[in-house]
Formats: sequence, C-alpha cells, structure tokens
Amino acid sequence: MSARVVDALGSWCPVPIHLIDRAARRRAPGDLIELLADDPMIEVDLPAWCHSSGNELVELRRDGDGWVGLVAVTRAAARDGHAPPRDPAPGRSATG
Repeated sequence: MSARVVDALGSWCPVPIHLIDRAARRRAPGDLIELLADDPMIEVDLPAWCHSSGNELVELRRDGDGWVGLVAVTRAAARDGHAPPRDPAPGRSATG
C-alpha cells in the first residue's frame, strides 16, 4: 500500500499540522500519510496531533535537514469534518 504524501517543506507551525489534518480527514481508516517537513517543531507537534486526533504515528525520523513522518489513519472523520471524540484513557473519567 502506498502512502499519500503531504509536502510541508518550507512551512512552519502550524501549517504542517493543518496540512496533515486536512489530508487525514479525507482518508479512510487504514490509509497511510507520509508527511515531509523541515519545521523542527514537527518532532513535538506531530506526535501531539496524532495523540489528540486518534491517529497512529507509525514513524518519525530525521531525513537530512528535515523530517519524514508516517501516520496511519485510524479514526474516520465525522460528517462535519471533525474526528469523533476519543475514548478517555483507561482509569480516567470522561471529564478528566
């Protein structure tokens, strides 16, 4: 299976996350998205986005002066374009 490539090279926070978020909303669960970025904050931002969106960070690695992130889409977008709410972490209530 090939990954959809999102080229965010030359853009800075929050643009790379907006681009991958938009791409993930258009993909089906099980699809892969490869993010190319040279914003150094992607090392923090991409794992945080995956956690909050419910998608899976498969890989994040340095590639020369940039980063390559591989994300597996695991959450289907709702009809309004927003991801469904995540289940609370084990041992936590829905209110925190």
